[in-house]
Amino acid sequence: MPEHVLEQVTGPHPTTEKERPWLFGLLIAPNAVLAFGIIAGVLSYLLRRQGVGIGRSSEIISLLILPQTIYFLWSPITDFWIRRRTWLIVGAVASALTMAAAFHGRRLDTPSAVALMFLSACFGQLVVSSCGGMMGTLRSEVTRRKASSVYQAAALAFGALGVFVLARLAERMGMGLLGWIAAALIALPSLAAFAAPEQPREQEQRIRDTFAGIWQEFKATFFRWRAIPYTFVMLFPMASGALIGLLPGIAQDYHVSGQQMAWMNGLAGALLTATGSLAATLIPARIRASVAYLSVCLLNQVLLVILWLGPLIPSTYFIGATLYLFTIGTCYAMFTAVVLEFLGQSGKSGSGRYSIINSLGNVPVVYMTALDGRGGKLWGARGLAGTDAVVGAIGAAILLAYFLTRKRTEAQVTAFASSK
Repeated sequence: MPEHVLEQVTGPHPTTEKERPWLFGLLIAPNAVLAFGIIAGVLSYLLRRQGVGIGRSSEIISLLILPQTIYFLWSPITDFWIRRRTWLIVGAVASALTMAAAFHGRRLDTPSAVALMFLSACFGQLVVSSCGGMMGTLRSEVTRRKASSVYQAAALAFGALGVFVLARLAERMGMGLLGWIAAALIALPSLAAFAAPEQPREQEQRIRDTFAGIWQEFKATFFRWRAIPYTFVMLFPMASGALIGLLPGIAQDYHVSGQQMAWMNGLAGALLTATGSLAATLIPARIRASVAYLSVCLLNQVLLVILWLGPLIPSTYFIGATLYLFTIGTCYAMFTAVVLEFLGQSGKSGSGRYSIINSLGNVPVVYMTALDGRGGKLWGARGLAGTDAVVGAIGAAILLAYFLTRKRTEAQVTAFASSK
């Protein structure tokens, strides 16, 4: 959408001098603790402590992950009525309270407890959409890149912190008190929203005019040829991160002990991915986000050759996993930058549009997990990494070739126009 049209819809934007990209590391913390620290982290451990079988635990966790894919259905609410930073606090507090209520039940696998945790996961996605909407108001490309990197690094770091704290305390206190600790870890970081950049308050206007402006923003983002390749970037298989959850399962094939596996894929893994996310800030902002992302994706897939073709010994596993986890962290940070590039400016519907785009990015995680697992079943541990490497590399190479060609074409057009 032309910038002057955006200004008519949203009014003046915050100046770049007031943009604080580091703050998004704290703003995403409530959902990081919830999604990575509890649901995809310590919950399986807590369920096993209560005697819940692996099959039932996986069913519960799969259900609780579902809101990450479908949250575009309700998250556009964060564009209306109150400021996005207020919605972030509302979502975090509501998520914290419903999670605490679930922990106060008789068992975590009861229908009522699962329902409360599912509701908590839904509330938590309001934090994600609010963050996305606020990042969309950042004007400087350098600031957007920094915000994307800090956003992803902090999500992984706070998730690891949540697992560490709750797992350590689970043996020392009852589930009710543990629930309140979990609630505090979710809710307290949301107070950083009070320091978030001031979001401009929309001028009063008729509902008809409001929705007309929103429709124009949606058309400018999704209903043009430019949206097609960006949609493919969201849906293609490269750097899905599906192997993060599958690497522990093949450790024994490389003769890695249980403790070594837990360290490599636990705290060390979180530090590697977080460091990789921060390393994305070293990529110059003049390099188009989509090109930088696909280049790093291609590197990530190529590095899987170590696990694919290397000997089945511990050093192969450690080197391959280290390089994979570091580069996947960089991919995650650049993925957020591409989402913001696709989104453009937030306008009045930034949270809703961000939610739709980001939800598309979760689709490859689902199908690549199944596809990688199929490769492992057919060809063993090496087949797991080989499947991800080949499929992801093909996808990254195709799209990178397109965007590199497209960039040259746009540059030629600009040069031609300026010469006339």
